Amino acid sequence: ARGYHAALDEFRMLSSESKRLIMALEARYREMSDVNGLKIKYNNVLGYFIEVTALHGDKLMTAPLNEEFIHRQTLANVVRFNSSELAELAGKIGQAADRALALEHEIYQELVTVVLNCWQEISLASQGLARLDVSTALAELAAEKNYCRPLVDDSLAFEVEDGRHPVVEAALIKGSGAKGGGDHFVANDCDLNPGNRLWLITGPNMAGKSTFLRQNALIALMAQMGGFVPARTAHVGVVDRLFSRVGASDDLARGRSTFMVEMVETAAILNQSGERSLVILDEIGRGTATYDGLSIAWAAVEHIHEVNKCRALFATHYHEMTSLSSKLDNLALHYMKVKDWQGEVVFLHEVAAGAADRSYGIQVAKLAGLPGVVVARAEQVLHSLEQGGQGVASGQKNAGKMGDLADDLPLFSVLQDRLRPSGPDKNSPAVKIEQELSAILPDELTPRQAMDVLYKLKKLQQDG
Repeated sequence: ARGYHAALDEFRMLSSESKRLIMALEARYREMSDVNGLKIKYNNVLGYFIEVTALHGDKLMTAPLNEEFIHRQTLANVVRFNSSELAELAGKIGQAADRALALEHEIYQELVTVVLNCWQEISLASQGLARLDVSTALAELAAEKNYCRPLVDDSLAFEVEDGRHPVVEAALIKGSGAKGGGDHFVANDCDLNPGNRLWLITGPNMAGKSTFLRQNALIALMAQMGGFVPARTAHVGVVDRLFSRVGASDDLARGRSTFMVEMVETAAILNQSGERSLVILDEIGRGTATYDGLSIAWAAVEHIHEVNKCRALFATHYHEMTSLSSKLDNLALHYMKVKDWQGEVVFLHEVAAGAADRSYGIQVAKLAGLPGVVVARAEQVLHSLEQGGQGVASGQKNAGKMGDLADDLPLFSVLQDRLRPSGPDKNSPAVKIEQELSAILPDELTPRQAMDVLYKLKKLQQDG
């Protein structure tokens, strides 16, 4: 830092401000000699030198100026000089960078020695500051976000009342803006106490299954790190390991497909989790044929229940698995509430006891923006499959029924014709706005007329 070492400051100034120092000396020499054309220049042969025109050369070579200026070279139009002060400054500038680096290294070594002599005190101070930093950050978060102090003990309990996902909740609050309003996070309970330690959760995509799984894993993690948690109350029996299998990822560079990565992670959970573990699994088996995926998910649930005996949340689209509740004593069925209103699906993000009656996959596809003709055809195919009793799969015994569906493919063109727009509605606000814009001649509008046009267009938009 500037001011720590005077000699280092001087070397740095010489190195970085050499041009300013040369110009300051040049100005002083002009004033001393009364020669306004005097210049200090540099070349690779002479280094720094003083140069004046031949007219003023004799003046610098006569007393008393010849005591300061030492003649070096006479050319046709100019005379060059040196001075002891310029030579000293040039030497300092040339050595300044190297000497600054050497001096920095020397000062650094001295500092290292000081630090090593009191490393224990420094280490204790840094640990204390770190603990204070983490503790105050967690305390501030708990106060601002209304977190609760969890009960953490040696039991196998996991009971959360009005639990929330800290990151999703923060994103919703940020998205609602300073004026408030907008979406708010829907809190949910979770009870994995002995007797219902394995939850099988059904419901459509976008309904909040993954968020619910992850928020409970985060609550366990935050509780055991010593923080308050985003819930009204929380009782967490110590978790020895936290296992998570969520999302879709691959490792193609090592020859692992998305499904292979999913199976490797599932295998690790089934082989390593124990009674004290907490496990969240999201959509096991969806990366392969329907019967294969259902079979793997079914067997995994049975293994978790009978062998691992851990606390677990298992989300799935395979509604057939809900029948496991009749034979697995510690399995509890839950689903994400959804409301079907005027043909549109509304996600309530609430967890309730029981099983979902349908997956609403086509409605979600519609929300995603699939063409209307594709959505209509999907509904037609789904209805045909359900009427044929095929459920969710297409085995060899149902090949005939699937062939009938393929034969119905010309119906697709009929759907296209039915859903193809017949043309724009002349009375629609969009058409009226387009007509108004077409009639505008910008170069002929006064500023007041332009404002009137904008208000008129705005009114047409609001009326629509």
